[in-house]
Amino acid sequence: MRSASKLRPSNPGSPPKRPSAARAALTLALLLVPVLAISACTGPWGETDTIERNSAVVVATGTPFFSYNDATSYGHSPGNTAIREATASSFNSYDEHGTLVPDSSFGSYRVLSTHPFTVRYTIRDGVRWSDGAKVDAADLLLAWAANSGALNTPDFDPAPYVDAGTGRFTADFPRDVVFFDGATSAGLSQVSTIPQVSDDARSITLRYDNYVPDWQLLLEVGLPAHIVAEHALAAKDASTAKSALITAIQHRTTHDLAAISRFWNSGFNLSEQPGGVTPVRTDQLLSTGPYTVTDFSDGDHVTLTANPKYAGHHKPHIEKITVRFITDPLSQAQALRERAVDVVAAAGSADLAAALHAIPGARVVAGFADDYEHVDLQFARSRSGSFDNPMVREAFLKVVPRREILRELVAPVHPHAPLRSSWLFLPGAAQYSASVAANGSDAFDDVDVVGAQRLLAQAAVEHPSVCVLFDSGNPRRKQEFTLLQAHAQRAGFVVSDCSSPDWANLLGTAGAYDAALFAWSESNSATGGAAAVFGTDGARNYNFYSSQKTDALLAELGVAADPARQAELRQAIDEQLFRDAYGVPLYQFPQLVATGGGVNGLTPSARAAGILWNAWKWTTPNSR
Repeated sequence: MRSASKLRPSNPGSPPKRPSAARAALTLALLLVPVLAISACTGPWGETDTIERNSAVVVATGTPFFSYNDATSYGHSPGNTAIREATASSFNSYDEHGTLVPDSSFGSYRVLSTHPFTVRYTIRDGVRWSDGAKVDAADLLLAWAANSGALNTPDFDPAPYVDAGTGRFTADFPRDVVFFDGATSAGLSQVSTIPQVSDDARSITLRYDNYVPDWQLLLEVGLPAHIVAEHALAAKDASTAKSALITAIQHRTTHDLAAISRFWNSGFNLSEQPGGVTPVRTDQLLSTGPYTVTDFSDGDHVTLTANPKYAGHHKPHIEKITVRFITDPLSQAQALRERAVDVVAAAGSADLAAALHAIPGARVVAGFADDYEHVDLQFARSRSGSFDNPMVREAFLKVVPRREILRELVAPVHPHAPLRSSWLFLPGAAQYSASVAANGSDAFDDVDVVGAQRLLAQAAVEHPSVCVLFDSGNPRRKQEFTLLQAHAQRAGFVVSDCSSPDWANLLGTAGAYDAALFAWSESNSATGGAAAVFGTDGARNYNFYSSQKTDALLAELGVAADPARQAELRQAIDEQLFRDAYGVPLYQFPQLVATGGGVNGLTPSARAAGILWNAWKWTTPNSR
């Protein structure tokens, strides 16, 4: 259940991992109204257990679980977030229609002032971690520290301490440096002063330096503060650990904060860490949500069991869910046919659709995921330097076969699927058509070899080299690359294959490639996501794009309270990106969910990282 602003590279059917790097919607009238009132909470607190004992479901998915901290650069993956959606509670979560729904059984927030903009976030009394420890202000304070960047050592650059092969921090990472590798672009960076902790230790009050439109989405309980402090500060129990963590943050104690940040960054990764850091254990993977992790194997499976300490509105029915990671979608379908799994959730393809529909008794649900495929061009530090020239960038985009890719790879699953022709609006969204009509994307709708050749001649560039990064193990990407290569070579480009099974680790790596073919996954509609990708210092700016005009528009978008003005700014940014030949979007990912018939409640959502987002609603014949 995500509430923070997140936008991640996605590669359905393949295990994406992330390179580590420094990272940096409401009207004002609504701000004056208390959004949630604790006293208004009603629900199943104290109701009888909803679990059907010994009920179990096995789910096949292609994206593995390798870190419990999906807020770091390394852990920011759909596979990790999918597990977090089943194990974490939030102040808000999205439903299947993309509507933000508050969860008063977890907590509340209240605007205290508009000048300066001040919000109090409160955890409901009685909410506990799966080990029985209270969820409280210490957890909220840690979330602020980790994702605001306010306590980080000034001007520290973590890039030299990132292992190029794994994306994790190396063993020689400075031990006297405070560096939380959190989602600093999400808006908490606007809270530069240390939040105030309430006397009852259930609330923290954030005073924003500037109004942030996404304030409802910014703060969520991530990792358990007591587990972090017990390991980082050698605290003996939960109470002592929470107190020590709060003191370290309030007093800005560098030595303690350095240790806390190191453990927060790396202590929840599943595999062995550089320098011999012990991998996370299941008893550290605590939950505030319906399910808790009770077993895992890095890259193979993870087992979720109903959380006995959970007492919120999302009580589950199924006792145990095992998620198996099967990279090949057709192998997933075969596993469903053989009844080795009960549910398949995968990126849609013609072959997969045919395989699933051929399974006797299978129920197949088709939809679109929030992932959208695109081509990014490197503006600097690329392998060949070809795209340093804007005319060469534009020429290359003219030979990207967008319609052919859509026709060959998407239409067999969704015959009426449209091209995605906007960077900032989902197809079908209210402002999508208006933005597409004005953003200049139509210049790249069809392959224009002659136009590309003309631009290369004007640039006085012959046979520019372009090495394309993509996942070597993804058949869809291989087909896309082959189609792209054929048309680009007709225009004079020398296109080569920079694919790698560790493609995501290479994103943003200087000198590694010239263009990247992958997908972004948009977890919500927050304005902060645009700044993360398209801003000069954005957390997800892997192609070194920098534009003063875009930065200025993003800066205004980040403080715009009027939804109409927000839409205008998004349209202007969209237009600027096409004008700069940033790259080109291709299509929205089709998604297929199938069950052998025994699981009800499966609902694809355009705002979820996977199918587990509403696992608490699932039922089987024995768990209804």
